[in-house]
Formats: sequence, structure tokens, C-alpha cells
Amino acid sequence: MPLSLDLTGRLAVVTGGVRGVGLGITRALLDAGADVVAVARREPGSLPEAAGRGATFASVDVRDEAAVQAFFDGLDRVDVLVNNAGGTPFLPLAEGEIRTHAKIIELNLTSALIMSRAANARMQAQEGGGSIIMISSVSGVRPSPGSAAYGAAKAGLDSLATSLAVEWAPRVRVNSLTLGMVRTEQSHLHYGDEAGIAAVERTIPLGRMADPYDIGAACAFLASDLAGYVSGSALLMHGGGERPAFLDAATANRE
Repeated sequence: MPLSLDLTGRLAVVTGGVRGVGLGITRALLDAGADVVAVARREPGSLPEAAGRGATFASVDVRDEAAVQAFFDGLDRVDVLVNNAGGTPFLPLAEGEIRTHAKIIELNLTSALIMSRAANARMQAQEGGGSIIMISSVSGVRPSPGSAAYGAAKAGLDSLATSLAVEWAPRVRVNSLTLGMVRTEQSHLHYGDEAGIAAVERTIPLGRMADPYDIGAACAFLASDLAGYVSGSALLMHGGGERPAFLDAATANRE
């Protein structure tokens, strides 16, 4: 097999694909040759193009099983699904309404289950099967104070991916991307001004936060034939991780 990453002729669905990380994924999949449907609740002002092809938009509530099924019934085929829709406010578990925390889990985990189930039914019946990619987070593999429901949902998403990789093999591959910090248009809400963002980036071994297109490039790989034997895997994308706190504490103690 030639070593090429070409998604020409494949249809990819990206949830939350109109801004932030999702927009980077949409752009990268377009650049790789795929036709892309960006799914969200609200239509954006514009969508990216590549080689004269533009992404299309579909308004779908990914938490609504009937709406999701109607959406997939309207597609000729689906080769790639990227479950990217998600997010959370800063909200300690002891605060706020319990329904708010339940909605966070619903958006970050249940929606991916609903979308994946509907996509799999189409993929199993078509030549070539398909690829499903979960956009997870390091919040699911380490403590997530202030966003415990989100972290629990992302841990569940990783588990869901490994289980579905077994249930739906060999026609459908299922993997997850475990993201660290990504610089988006919302970064200032989490990290402050440019000085604050720069200070945070200095804690990352690679010296910067991920760009949304970095995430998209990894999705294009996992969707391609180059990853034809990759299923049930979680790819860490955190720039090398975090410097262990005990190292800084030990250094300070010697000063």
C-alpha cells in the first residue's frame, strides 16, 4: 500500500465542526480530500473551503436520537464520524443544579453514543465500513477539579471507544484522541490575556498549546487507510504532558 493520506470520495461528519477544535478538524479533513458535513446547533457565518470544495452545514441536536437518525437517513453514505461536540463551564460539583452537571455528561458522552450508534448502522452496511473518532481530553485521565462531570464524561468516552472497537469490528474502527490544551478563540476565557496564555504554554514540554489544525491532522490520519490496523486506541495529544508538580516542589525545598 502506498504511504499516502487521501480521503477523496469519503464523507466525514464532524460534530461541533464550525468553531474551535471542530473547525480545525473540518479544515484538515477537507484538505485531505474528504467531503465534510459540519454539525452544530447554530449555523456559522462561513465555513472553510479546500481545492474549490466547501464544507456543508447541518443543524442537528446531537443529544436528540430522532433528530440524529433523521440526519443520517438523509446522507447517501458516511465514512468518517468525529464526535467533537462538547465542553464545560468551570463548575465545582457541589455548586449549581444537578441537572446542569447531568447536561454536561449528556453533551460530552451521551451525544457521542447516539451519533456513533446511528453512524455505525450505515457504516456496517456499506462497502469499506468506516472510522469513528472520539475527541476526548486529559481531564478524563487525571483529576479534573472544577469540571468533574466533564472529566467523568471524557473517561466514559474513552471506555466507550474501546468497547465499540470490539463490538463493531472488523468493519468499523473506533479510536479516541486525548487532548491537552488547545488554543482557540475561547482560550482567553480559561487562561487570561496573551501574557497568561504565554505563561501556560511555558509549562508544556513542546512550548505551545495545540492548534486546532493539529487535532484535525490526527483525525485525518485515523480516518485514512494509513491507520487501517488502528482501532481501540487512545492517542495522547498534549505536547508532552505536564511537568510533575513534585519536581518543582523538591527544587523549591532545596533553595
